[in-house]
Amino acid sequence: MEHVSGLADIGLRDRAEVGGKGGSLGELLRAGIAVPPGFVVRTAAFERFLAAVEAHGPVRARISSLSAEDLPALAACCDEVRRRMQATPLPPDLEAQIGRAHAQLCGTQGTAVAVRSSATTEDAADASFAGLQDTYLWVPDLGETLRRLRGCWASLYSVESVSYRRRRGLPEEGVAMAVVVQAMVDARTAGVMFTRSPTTGDRSVITIEGAWGLGSAVVGGEVTPDRWVLGKIVGEIAVREISDKAIRHAPARAGGVEALPVDEPSRRAACLSDEELQTLRAIARRVERHYGCAQDIEWAIDRESGQVLLLQSRPETVWSSKERAPVASTAPDPLSHVMSIFGGGRR
Repeated sequence: MEHVSGLADIGLRDRAEVGGKGGSLGELLRAGIAVPPGFVVRTAAFERFLAAVEAHGPVRARISSLSAEDLPALAACCDEVRRRMQATPLPPDLEAQIGRAHAQLCGTQGTAVAVRSSATTEDAADASFAGLQDTYLWVPDLGETLRRLRGCWASLYSVESVSYRRRRGLPEEGVAMAVVVQAMVDARTAGVMFTRSPTTGDRSVITIEGAWGLGSAVVGGEVTPDRWVLGKIVGEIAVREISDKAIRHAPARAGGVEALPVDEPSRRAACLSDEELQTLRAIARRVERHYGCAQDIEWAIDRESGQVLLLQSRPETVWSSKERAPVASTAPDPLSHVMSIFGGGRR
């Protein structure tokens, strides 16, 4: 279909059309890594929808004229654009394409889905847009999926997202939004892992963090996760920190996610076995080898099957950015440049 692609049909080469998240999920499948089934509403759909919105007034040109320092004007513009996007109906043929893909994914079981933003500017090596666009969990049906799709598109014009782009001087013409729709994982345990230490930058270890229930509690900082640091090659567990996990995120009956109390015996129990830690370590190594750089990975373990599924993998940016930064500013005199590195240059 012109505006919709299955995850198995895309990869990182398609980032311009399916965004960073969509391209990465397709790439994980190509690498033989399990991810929840789903499809991507491509940027071509966003462009058609934005054209319908702009028929009643410019969007990109207005955003481009804004100053990142003029927060009142920026906020007013973003509010207007988002309201227009939420009120604009989808073109009928586009809605039909998404409806067919949704029916194929969910079948007659009424499977709940996650609707996740996948902007073309996110997860780049030189910029991190993580958290600036919207994600909706446990979306129960097609009607709500279509509404949340417009919500993801509209989140591209949140104050936080627009001000970030304006500060970095990114051209609006190059900004577009794909949206990933995936079957929800009813996670027993979920969390994140890093293929280099997020605190020290050590490349020889893998750090794994997890908690009971859906990973949104960990990503959103609502629970202090259990934490392990494992040797990347041999798998020795150098750090084992088990926290008091008072809540877990679970699917709500009406859709979305709710916070529930964790029973007393489980609060201070490790949410992962040593065997599961080693499985995650092996997966992390495979993902890092495939991408050729350190990764920041979201994972979940299915409650019924016990299968480990990856929800996202993106380049690690904090330590990689530090390594790319010059250790000293250039100087016209080579000797002064060398001396400045060792703190002996003249000012």
